[in-house]
Amino acid sequence: MHVYVHVPFCARRCSYCDFAIAVRRHVPTDDFVQAVVAEWQQWQTHQAWDESPVIDTIYFGGGTPSHIDPSGIGRILTRISADRTVIAGAEITLEANPDDVTTAAARSWHAAGINRISLGAQSFEPEALAWMHRTHDAERIPLAVAQIREAGITDLSLDLIFGLPAALDRCWERDLERAIALGPEHLSLYGLTVEEHTPLGRWTREGRVTPVDEDRYATEFLFAHEALLASGYDHYEVSNAARPGHRAQHNSAYWRRAPFIGLGPSAHSGFGVERRWNLREWQAYHDAAAAGQSLMAGQEVLGHEAVALEETYLGLRTREGLAAASVPRPVQESWIRQGWAEVVADRIVLTAEGWLRLDALVASVN
Repeated sequence: MHVYVHVPFCARRCSYCDFAIAVRRHVPTDDFVQAVVAEWQQWQTHQAWDESPVIDTIYFGGGTPSHIDPSGIGRILTRISADRTVIAGAEITLEANPDDVTTAAARSWHAAGINRISLGAQSFEPEALAWMHRTHDAERIPLAVAQIREAGITDLSLDLIFGLPAALDRCWERDLERAIALGPEHLSLYGLTVEEHTPLGRWTREGRVTPVDEDRYATEFLFAHEALLASGYDHYEVSNAARPGHRAQHNSAYWRRAPFIGLGPSAHSGFGVERRWNLREWQAYHDAAAAGQSLMAGQEVLGHEAVALEETYLGLRTREGLAAASVPRPVQESWIRQGWAEVVADRIVLTAEGWLRLDALVASVN
């Protein structure tokens, strides 16, 4: 079993963010912990535990998990481990913003059981950070990395965003070089997308922002791919690269369609063909938890076609690819001829050029 905890609180909404968040200056840590623990208790009788009785990974995402009091993280982990077996050496990740990191906070996270930090750097350029509405400055990133290391956390991932509008004149090559120089065990690289209900979506509709063109987007992605390989990273999934032995185990579980429980507002859970998701907004989630009511907002059972589509999409996202027999031979030959895929040990694996066309290639299989 894999457990995800969605912490919705943020100091500010980023310009591109469409996630379920709650902007708070003063974070209600106690209320949040009580609500999550109440939901966790509701899960204890779920039949999924019969087949997956132990926990392999725990991931605190958001929102900004580092924005709540560090003691809250410890209380949640204590409750989880008191009720269920968490395997020895389980990967336990916390997403953090650089401006939330202090040596004291990092030590508290580590003492609570956090052994991996995913640090939301996004860029090292002041103009880009300001445009994205990030709350940290560029100098804060290496300082946060040093404090995380000082606290004894030896598994660090950095997040970067590429594909920013050309008008910002952001130097992607320099940003990537600075990130790699900090020596993270893992890097996550996300292409900027314009979501309708965000400040960026509004700016785009009003003509104040022109999204990056496809050529520049592709150039930045392919540059990153080559730079990561040259620096000893395994580009093992379309958006992720790692030093040997440091792949993100929690996210890899999603790509294998392993069972997972989501706690917190808007969190999703999945077991085979069953999917369910929670109330999206923090206040509604909190009130339902306090009243002992169900926190589920919806559910579905995937049909055969939906499962096949999901398996194809998730498989092609990774360097493990798909069993070659699952892709029609003419389709394989077309992909290989155009440099979009290769066959490795009876599996069809997309190249970096293929990953740029992931959605279209998935559609051509199903």
